[in-house]
Amino acid sequence: MTGSSVLFDAPGPRARVRNNVISAVTIVLTLLAIWVVYSKLESKGQLTREKWEPFLTANLWKTYILPGVQGTLTAAAVSIVLALILGFVLGVGRLSTHTGIRWASSVFVEFFRAVPVLIMMIFAYFLYAFYDVFPSKHLALAGVITGLTLYNGAVIAEIVRAGVNALPRGQAEAASSLGLGWGQTMRSILLPQAITSMLPVLVSQMVVVLKDTAIGYQITFLEMVRQGTQVGAAYGNYIPSLIVIAVLMITVNFALSYFAVWLEGRMRRSRRTPEPMHADEPVTQGSFGAGAGGTI
Repeated sequence: MTGSSVLFDAPGPRARVRNNVISAVTIVLTLLAIWVVYSKLESKGQLTREKWEPFLTANLWKTYILPGVQGTLTAAAVSIVLALILGFVLGVGRLSTHTGIRWASSVFVEFFRAVPVLIMMIFAYFLYAFYDVFPSKHLALAGVITGLTLYNGAVIAEIVRAGVNALPRGQAEAASSLGLGWGQTMRSILLPQAITSMLPVLVSQMVVVLKDTAIGYQITFLEMVRQGTQVGAAYGNYIPSLIVIAVLMITVNFALSYFAVWLEGRMRRSRRTPEPMHADEPVTQGSFGAGAGGTI
């Protein structure tokens, strides 16, 4: 057995040859599929230079793309903040020792997880319009934010509940032995630890929020995908327009994921023990542990 350990049996000579053949065939088929798609688009004139030239003009970006980007980012940002607040409140509520709070939170979460986002957007849109809750120019935005907040808040509540339940039971038992109440234990011990482990899943849900803003076109919401289709209708370049919109969406999602990775690393570093002292630093009384009696 070698010094390096693997989680699977190392392939033998025949298996390596078979894997190489499969990989080569997969690459060839992928390149062939890309070539077929490119040929079809080229034959339809969708990839000519004239189709891409409108994106080099400031008027197109100012009239179509930038308003769509602004609408998408505004709805996503507000929905993410509200969904995180609602999700943490409901998640903690589902863990509450009070039966009424726990049942009310559970009913809320299960109901809004079961209702499609589009249905909630449409319902909120017409409800706000009927009771004149928001100005007409903000009705679509309010409907999109309401639907995204309710659905994703319910999902985040389950993420919070699962994250806290995944912690060792000894954490809560140790806090109880120290005389801490349920609220103090949740606020000071369980949630800070659970948040770090939940960050990747929370970021995935934030990406879902960002992408689901596109559903708002059903209630005339001004967002990126809708604006991309309008560009395609105006300039006759649907494929280039959707490619540009896809690149913008991917860029925003990658930026959000990168920020989450950076935040997770920062949070993990902030919970590490202090760095070792350097040799040239003075040693003061109390620098050593209790076993040394606090003296040199």
